[in-house]
Amino acid sequence: MAELMLICVIADRPVALPTARVKSVIDMGAITPVPGTKPHVLGLSALRSQALTVIDCRLALGFAPHKDPANARAVVTVMDDHAYALLVDEASVVSMPTVEPTGLTGGFGDEWRDVAQGMIETEQGPSLLIDLEKMIEGPLEAAA
Repeated sequence: MAELMLICVIADRPVALPTARVKSVIDMGAITPVPGTKPHVLGLSALRSQALTVIDCRLALGFAPHKDPANARAVVTVMDDHAYALLVDEASVVSMPTVEPTGLTGGFGDEWRDVAQGMIETEQGPSLLIDLEKMIEGPLEAAA
């Protein structure tokens, strides 16, 4: 795997996001709530006149929400021509994996089961490789 990864922290766990999917890392500003959205969708914000749907990754995983989302760091990505700002605890460094991703062996908790594609190793240590689409979708709703 010769793809650079952005190493972030979500809910105290290092995670890796493919840099090819990352448009920018920003400091969030004002977020306008949108009624009727899923709980992990905090609302809308703007970046250079472009609307961003703001996703609280902690809530998407089932953890406590960010304490101050308007002052959080966010990773901007685009999916299906729509821009998203994914709130992270921190976005620290771009790094090259030192080995191919491996499967998850367990012990990470059910919160990570649906969004983690595997584990990668970088110079910064091990990180969970995250599926951005599944993070944006948020928690699976229980079957009725």
